[in-house]
Amino acid sequence: MNRRTVLEATLLGTALAAASGGSAPVAAAQQTVRSPYVTARDGTKLFVQDWGSGSPVLLLTAWTFNASTWGSQIAALDAKGFRCVAPDRRGHGRSEMPSSGYDLETLTDDVAAVIEARDLRDVTLVGFSMGTAEAVNYLRRYGSDRIARLVLVAPTTPFLVKTEDNPDAVPKAMIEADNAAMARDFAKWIAANEAPFFTPDTPEITRTWIREMMLSVPLPVALACREATAFADLRAAAARIDRPTLILHGDKDASAPLPLTGAKTAKLIKGSKLIVYEGAPHPLPLTHSERLIADMLAFMNA
Repeated sequence: MNRRTVLEATLLGTALAAASGGSAPVAAAQQTVRSPYVTARDGTKLFVQDWGSGSPVLLLTAWTFNASTWGSQIAALDAKGFRCVAPDRRGHGRSEMPSSGYDLETLTDDVAAVIEARDLRDVTLVGFSMGTAEAVNYLRRYGSDRIARLVLVAPTTPFLVKTEDNPDAVPKAMIEADNAAMARDFAKWIAANEAPFFTPDTPEITRTWIREMMLSVPLPVALACREATAFADLRAAAARIDRPTLILHGDKDASAPLPLTGAKTAKLIKGSKLIVYEGAPHPLPLTHSERLIADMLAFMNA
């Protein structure tokens, strides 16, 4: 019997076992088949990565990023027995792109739709950058019944705009000018802000990947999402959080400076733990992946 005959016989045996109720159907029955999409309340299809079957970790990503940027964390957490659920925000990645719904309330409803559709409970809710605003606002809107703990990575919370009761923040006119520059030439804006965003040793292939990912988001979507979080006042929401919270932030973060964001957020959330990464910029999941994973695991396993 030659090699091809052996292969054909093996395949035939597998097919016969499946047809006769042998071991093959049992294995198939044990597999969890999940649709890659969740339908938001307005009918928008949200693409969701869903790996593993253990305790759930919901990963919300940064502005103009999609869930693929969580790849290293998903692989590591899946290997440790966690279930990782990571949606692409509407208008990003493989999710549908409606002409509306990029306000913080609708984006938060999208997070709730994913949690409810997948029936996630005792969730470790992880937000990175813009995802931290969605995470904090989810707890404000929907409560903490389904949430076990919270991880905020390079948060943009609690409130970025300078006001009388928030004097050490960014003037509104400065934020609006930055958004106008982005609207005039998004690619030029990205290039101008790239240097402090990464570490000097960040590989060019990673930089190119992120540039292309950001530019793949239509400019109206990028601008609307930027406005949704830049002007969101989540101070009261943060102060009401009643779940164990870990905050991870770099002290060289030019996108969300630590004194204006992570440090203030830590003061508002009772009992939270702030870990500062010395010399680290904004995209910790990309530049400090191993340390980030270790800190998340220590927190989740405590």
